[in-house]
Amino acid sequence: MAKIYEDIKQALSCVQSGHTLMVGGFGLIGAPLTLIDGLAERDVSNLTIISNNLGEVGRGLGILLRQNKIRKAIGSYFTSNREVGDYYQKGEIELQLLPQGTLSESMRAGGAGIGGYYTKTGVGTELAKGKEEREINGVKYIFEPAIRADVALIRAHKADTLGNLVYYKTARNFNPLMATAADIVIAEVDEIVEPGELSPEEIVTPHLFVDGIVKAQKILTKAGVVSCG
Repeated sequence: MAKIYEDIKQALSCVQSGHTLMVGGFGLIGAPLTLIDGLAERDVSNLTIISNNLGEVGRGLGILLRQNKIRKAIGSYFTSNREVGDYYQKGEIELQLLPQGTLSESMRAGGAGIGGYYTKTGVGTELAKGKEEREINGVKYIFEPAIRADVALIRAHKADTLGNLVYYKTARNFNPLMATAADIVIAEVDEIVEPGELSPEEIVTPHLFVDGIVKAQKILTKAGVVSCG
């Protein structure tokens, strides 16, 4: 059974300096904004963040960027936050760029216990630099290692008290993959219900992957991020 936390700081006590974190979201959609805010209040640093992007300017993971808590970021679309380029040019952050499909597959492999895989994506480009290259049936591939993290901070729509999760439309994005590929998984949700209230057909992340649940205190609307609790 996942633990339900009333205190965000307590939920994040598992995060330590030097940890590698997976953080859900595409831009701010499907990002665990309450957990990110909680992390901004913790005295941690030297973090490696695995996420599609680093939020937006001063929002989401962009807050942690401004606090110089991120040593390295692994993702696909860093230009959603133009400050990332500034920090990179100043040598204040290390970036590893992965094509979006490669990022997803690397997390899936990490969750499935696969060491890595060969892909054609990136062959012959700067992204292939330093990576093993292999020819299979006359086609060139590069090797991509699996990705795992110490902690995953994810966003779901509903959870039951056991920790089963359902997602809302495209806010699902990378969250289910991240839930399989980290040692500890903390889920931020809109609503917590009793076991049996979620249809088995709609459960995407089974409770066995989830270690903690927190209720969202921030939501993203068309007007921007608003407090909801």
